Amino acid sequence: MRFLCFLLLASITFAAQRPNVVVILADDLGYGDLGCYGHPKFKTPRLDQMAAEGARLTQFNTPAPFCAPTRASLMTGRYPFRCGMTQNPAPDGGPAADALALPKSEITLAQVLKLAGYATGMVGKWHLGHHAASLPTERGFDSYYGIPYSNDMRPVQVLEGTKVVEYPVVQKTLTQRYTDRAVDFIKRHAAKPFFLYFAEAMPHKPLAASEKHYQKSGAGLYGDVLMDLDESVGRVLDALKEAGVENDTLVFFTSDNGAWFGGSCGGLRGMKGTNWEGAYRVPLLARWPGKIPAGQVIHEMAVMMDLFTTATVAAGATVPDARILDGKDMMPVLAGRGASPHEVIFGQQNSKLATVRDARWKLHVLPANQMKLKPDATGRWHDPRLPDGVTILAPMEQYNLDAYPGLASGVEPAKMQLFDLNHDPGEQQDVSAAHPAEVKRLKGLYDTMNQEVPVVEEVKRVQMK
Repeated sequence: MRFLCFLLLASITFAAQRPNVVVILADDLGYGDLGCYGHPKFKTPRLDQMAAEGARLTQFNTPAPFCAPTRASLMTGRYPFRCGMTQNPAPDGGPAADALALPKSEITLAQVLKLAGYATGMVGKWHLGHHAASLPTERGFDSYYGIPYSNDMRPVQVLEGTKVVEYPVVQKTLTQRYTDRAVDFIKRHAAKPFFLYFAEAMPHKPLAASEKHYQKSGAGLYGDVLMDLDESVGRVLDALKEAGVENDTLVFFTSDNGAWFGGSCGGLRGMKGTNWEGAYRVPLLARWPGKIPAGQVIHEMAVMMDLFTTATVAAGATVPDARILDGKDMMPVLAGRGASPHEVIFGQQNSKLATVRDARWKLHVLPANQMKLKPDATGRWHDPRLPDGVTILAPMEQYNLDAYPGLASGVEPAKMQLFDLNHDPGEQQDVSAAHPAEVKRLKGLYDTMNQEVPVVEEVKRVQMK
């Protein structure tokens, strides 16, 4: 009897020590979009406060330059080529794109934490399969509320679990309503360990801001949207404090890739969809009072899959098989006690490895992909997924080609270009000829990893009209 009581007490003590985990993922937020990352006009006081109360990373990367592959890596701890998600599902992209989904063989962070006794909830953009068998409630989440793909992919509709509860979607109130759901989840589950995945809609196009912030930022519609996003994160942090679990919660805030038009890549080259730093490098803020010292600015390399491993280790959870995990536990780095566990990190473009980088050098094994949008006679690109007032409800004043978020200058893309990110973060000058040993070293590491990359047929999408 005493032994059973001891086991029960030990179990209760262990449960009390396990942190809640909150991952807030912005959509298309650029490296330079936040005040704490140097933007002179965008107002993000709550996110700046989060950075001051925890850690801000300057070398955090996504493994892919667009949505679904990065989200798959977050959920699985594995590079997109390993977890079978190298392109975006799209209900309006043709039969192949419509059928894309995270393979059932993959184990999600929600499933791992659920097995460890966590309550699991998701709010927002899933984008890992939008048919009933692939939705979050089938992949480890107890509850789900959100648009299951991008907020410009028709039909734009909100699901509750697997049921459509809103169509068309009033996007100007979407951030506020998503936040209401996230706050409610925290309140209802504060008594036991929980995992909340809050995948914000913004600032993915079409941009839409609440009446409270619309035309209030002084920095255009994008600035208005960031005021909504900033308030949303602040409300989540306030909810943790009000629930008495602030000190027991590990919170991450980041983005799935670099900025689209209207945003800022913070002086980096390129934008979402390219292979330049402006596509891969994004903000990461981490906060866990008492565990992550306040006010840190960390320059160590990290990558999206690390959030999976860091969360599972902190929770005392284990993946139930011996599959390869590319993510590493970053708590020693976040606690100020260690260097990056990564020798190099890789960047994908669809199913292929495109880049490899270490703390200083970046090698473009494949020529950097450029954003190819054809302007019309007026010099503007016609976006087939613009708001139409009927199926997509958002302001018509969306950004266009003249609001390019990153550097557009520099050498023309070519194979095997080497850039010194310490001295040339904007990737302007190819220095491969001056550093052949670095090219050889990085290419060798690339070749070794590339042997594990399967050859797959790329999904062909229908032309949007």
